[in-house]
Amino acid sequence: MSLLRTAEPHLSVADYLAGERDSDVRHEYVDGQAYAMAGASDRHNRIAGNIFSRLNSHLDGAECEPFISDMKIKVDEALYYYPDVVVTCDPPGGDPYFRTQPRLIVEVTSPSTERIDRHEKLHAYERVESLQEYVLVSQDARLVEVYRRGPRGEWTHEALTEPHEQLALASVGLALDLGDVYRNVRFEEMDENPAR
Repeated sequence: MSLLRTAEPHLSVADYLAGERDSDVRHEYVDGQAYAMAGASDRHNRIAGNIFSRLNSHLDGAECEPFISDMKIKVDEALYYYPDVVVTCDPPGGDPYFRTQPRLIVEVTSPSTERIDRHEKLHAYERVESLQEYVLVSQDARLVEVYRRGPRGEWTHEALTEPHEQLALASVGLALDLGDVYRNVRFEEMDENPAR
């Protein structure tokens, strides 16, 4: 999903949060600016849905819970993002519109979002103490990248490209074959519609 900047000169966090409750369009908030989020492709939705459905079944009744695309993550006082898929472990009684304790975040990348997902969001999410894994899933090729926080706070990187390889999500105790991640995703559509 690409971000489109709003015309507001500076928006307070309180006004942003209040506006998001009634808005038909989702916005991410970065240092006083709200950025409208564009719609997602069918491949994007299939991939996010595949991952969410497995997480939702796996975590049924667990302390942590998964959300898909409409739950904000508060990174800090001036930064709110909408991950494509997130598993949070917030205690009960918090704000119903955002979470602060993500354990796993998944972003499905596209040409319009890859730079933000790979750089800006990666660096922002690395500051979130509760986050254990950040996963980038390409919608245009079979490529899954996992950034993991190590025992001393260092981050490692792993790339997976083969259908039989497993995406091991240690943060939630779940392993997915790449074939499951990309179930019903037809890459030949890209050759017919290269502008997606």
